This record gives sequence, C-alpha cells and structure tokens, in this order.
Amino acid sequence: MTASTAPRWPVRYLLFIGGLGGLLYGIDIGIIAGALPYLEATASQAWQLSSQQLGFVVAAVLLGSVLSSLFAGMVADLIGRRGAMLLAGVLFTASIPIMALASGYTPLLLGRLLQGISGGLIGVVVPLYLAEVLSPERRGRGAAMFQLLLTIGLVLAALIGLYHAQTVDAAAETVRSLPLAQQAQELFAVKDHAWRTIFWSCLTPGLVFCAGIFWLSESPRWLVRRGRVDDARRSLLRVLPAAEVEPTLARIQAPESSGTNGRRDPLLSRRYVVPFVLACVVLACTQATGINSVLAYAVNILNQAGLSGSVANGADVAIKLLNAVMTVVALLLVDRKGRKFLLMLGSGGICVALLAAATLFFQAERGRADVQPQLQAAASGDGLHLVLDEAQWQRLTDGIDSEGRPMQLTISYAYGDFTNVRALRSDNLIDRELRIDRAGTVQPDSVIGAFFRTLHLNPFADPAGAAHAPLRIEQARIGPVPTPAHGWAVAACILVFVAFFAVGPGVCVWLALSELMPNRIRSNGMSIALLINQFVSTTIAAIFLPTVGHYGYASMFLFWAACTFVFFLVAAFWLPETKGRSLEEIEARFATRQR
Repeated sequence: MTASTAPRWPVRYLLFIGGLGGLLYGIDIGIIAGALPYLEATASQAWQLSSQQLGFVVAAVLLGSVLSSLFAGMVADLIGRRGAMLLAGVLFTASIPIMALASGYTPLLLGRLLQGISGGLIGVVVPLYLAEVLSPERRGRGAAMFQLLLTIGLVLAALIGLYHAQTVDAAAETVRSLPLAQQAQELFAVKDHAWRTIFWSCLTPGLVFCAGIFWLSESPRWLVRRGRVDDARRSLLRVLPAAEVEPTLARIQAPESSGTNGRRDPLLSRRYVVPFVLACVVLACTQATGINSVLAYAVNILNQAGLSGSVANGADVAIKLLNAVMTVVALLLVDRKGRKFLLMLGSGGICVALLAAATLFFQAERGRADVQPQLQAAASGDGLHLVLDEAQWQRLTDGIDSEGRPMQLTISYAYGDFTNVRALRSDNLIDRELRIDRAGTVQPDSVIGAFFRTLHLNPFADPAGAAHAPLRIEQARIGPVPTPAHGWAVAACILVFVAFFAVGPGVCVWLALSELMPNRIRSNGMSIALLINQFVSTTIAAIFLPTVGHYGYASMFLFWAACTFVFFLVAAFWLPETKGRSLEEIEARFATRQR
C-alpha cells in the first residue's frame, strides 16, 4: 500500500478533527498565560486570593487532566473513541461561561477543573483514536497534526493575550493624568474585563470540535473488540485502499483470538511491563522538562527577566509561533528520521537551553539585598502595611546601585502552615502599597482538607493551627529589575527550549503513548501513562510560584535541566524505534524480547 492510494478527503477530515482536539488541548494549557497577570491583579484584590490559590487556578487544568486521565481509557472502552471525544468537547465548551462569569475563587477553580477534565480525555482519546484508525505510514503525521494544532492553540491563546495586553497598556497611558486612586480604579476595571474576555474567546473552537465529531467513523479496533466486524470494515474503507482492508482487518482480529480465550490480560502481565513502563517514563520526563509551566507562566517569567507589559506578551507570541513552526518541521521529519533520533535531539537541546536560562537568572538574582529584618520589624499585630511611595522604595533600597532602573521586591511570608509570595515593582501603578493580613492568607478548610483530617492525615495547611500564629516574614529580597537585554536573553533561551521541544518530545510523546502500548491494554495503559504525565505537570505548576518566590527562578530551571538529562539517557539507551511498523508488529517485537 502507498499513502497516495488511500482515500484523501476522509483522511484529511479525520486529521483535521483530530488536530482540532489538539487545538483545544493547546488552549487548555496556554490561555491562562495571557489571563494570569490580570487575574492576579484583580482577583487577588477583590477575592483576597493568595499565590497558592492562584497556583491552584493555573494547576487546576492539569489536576482535572489527572482525574480524567485515570478514567479516560474506561470511558473510551465503554462509549467508544468517538463518544469519548464528544464528551471531552462538551465539557470544554461548558467550562468557558463558568470561568468567564466567575464571581469568586470556587467557580473559577471549577471552570478550570472542567477544562482540565476535558483536556485529560482529549490527551488520551484523540492520540488513541488516530493510532487505531490511521495506517503506519500516516500515524506519525497524525500525531504531528495533533501536536501542530496544539501549538496553534497556544499561538491563538498568546495572540489573544497580546491584544488585551496592548489594550491594558493603552488604558494605563490614558488614565495617567487622573488622581492616583482613580487610576487604580480604572485600571482594575480594564484588567477585570481583559481576563474574562480572554476566556470567552475560547468558546468557538469547542463548539466546532463538538459539531465535527458527528461526521467521524468509529475506531475499527474498538469495533472489532465489540464484535462489530462489518462496521470495522466500513470504517477501514474510509482510510485505506480497498485492497488493504481485509488484510488489515485480519491483523486486527488475530491478537483478539490468539492465546487469550476472550479474556483481557492484566495490565502488568509480564509481556506488557516493558512497553508500559517505557511509555510512562517518556511521558513523565516530557512534563519534567517544565514545558507546561514555561508556557503557562511565560509572561510572568519574562516580566521577572526584565521585559514588561506588552513586550513580554509579544515575546510570548513569538515563543508560541516558533513552537508551531518547529512542529511543522517535526511533521516532515517524524516519519523520516524516526522517533528515537528526534527524542535524543530534542532532549539534548532542551537541556542546554535550560542550563543557559538558569545561569542568566542566577546572575540576576544573586545581587538582591535581604530586607527581611526591616519588614519583620515593620509588622504590627497580625499584619504588615507599607505605603510604597518613592520615599519608602528609597529606604528599602538604600545602598543598592540600581542605575536608574525600577526596583523589584519579592516577599515570602507565612501564618503557621499557610504561605504566600508577593512580587511588587516600583514602576507598577497598582503596587502602591504592601498589605499583608491573616484574612488574605489563611483560607477556610476545604471539604477535601476536612476529609483528610478526619483520617488523621494532614496533606493541606491547617486553618486551626494558623488562626493565632504570628506573621512570619520568611524571606524578603529587593533589587533592580533586570535590563531588557537580560529579558531578551532569557526569551532567547526559552525560544531554543521550545524549538527543540517541538521537534522532539512535542510530537514523539503522543507516538510513544499510542505506539508502545499493546492493543489489549492500550486504552487503560494510555490512561495510566497520561495520568503520570499530568501528575508530574500538575505538581510542577502548583509549586512553581511558591518555589520561584522563595528560591528564585534559577533553581527551577536547574531542576528541569536535570530531569531533561535523564530524559536524554532514556531516549538514547532504552527506547526502541517504532517508525514504519504496524501496532501489531511493535507489540510482537516486545513479546519476542521477553521470551
């Protein structure tokens, strides 16, 4: 069979809809980057959100993915691959108005969680569907198309963020002539409208994805397992030449009847352990590079590196555009060079880029002055209130040579087990005062936290222990904001990171997820592998703000570099090449190795 003799338009439509799932997945990851600065500026003031809660808002998508990944395989087996994709689209569409109309922390978190549940389903079911429907010659292209539309989703989210950043910057210039209090009030309204509109803009792709699924055929491998052989034959006719349908159908049916007596093998049967563990390790290492956190916090990272306002949003757009362009390169290479080569190339380049970014942040952070004693001494009663006018900034920065640059103050503080991080800049109109109080830091116990405490477990901070704990300034460092040149150097490192990620792990991770798993455990095995993937991603996203606030950005980038080096070793020494092989041939190769 040659790819040119296969039906064209049904395959192209299938690739488009599968890719559109990638678009929604990309929006899931990327939309918060543009919304977060305005959400942080308004919600933290109106709803008294702490940095931990903001971190949970960012990580809720990833947490939702973890929860849905656990059941995605069972859902796909129960209602079919197409039904599971439709369910994912409906959940994504429903999450948009919940977030955009949120009037507090709980509905915002719920909306992000629903969006994440949708993303977890998409991340399992769409690659599963593409792998089971497409021929070996097109399977790499299908995974690359999913990743390409994922990157376009990131670009779309970044462009939306850039547009609103320019709107906010224009509003800031307009209100400069107003009294200070009125300036803050006007900017608050503009920023509140900005993040809500950013979420509303995601509604259309979700509706298109839901509608498009009705014209897809079901996976032939799922249909064969259900005994619907005639339906499977019709499904194959849509993507294969007529002469190849019966041989392909015979190969699909063979594993179903050979040596199993109709029983499903356990997930950790000896014959499945190696491919299953390899897929899990590859997916965990992919997230341990820090890619989702870099994309989600790109604007914040570039702000800290020295780029401000719409300049950082513009660099964020460039990062997402490069991601899309390099994914096109990967689309051309993945079925020529192979998965193993691209993973080695990608992980090696990522490691170098992360080390360079860590070095740049280390140079910028080592010159900051410690003002923890002054701020602890200024604390009165249960809180701290400082008016950050020009005189106060000068007192805090006494003896620091800023060369006329704006100053940045980063504070890490706690009431008992409840911690928070604040970052303030002298050139930010909203950062005119520093106010720390117990009500804004200590949050009431959640249902989940109360449940664990009844089991005498304490994975969350205890409100009772923090109710009378004194304010503790754990760390407070101040220094000049890095120069724009430093910010562009960090942006260049992130660009290199994203380019190598797109060429290597970005595309190959979905192939590893779908190709390495044997047919009889593919849906559940992919669920568990993606669960591990999202757990790693969620953990990194949740600890990102507290970690960089307390230890600096250099430490985070160094950690990611170490994890990526492990990824390179796995790709170089343990991962087999799967290019050009059918799913059944890949499974047989692993079975032969273990005899």
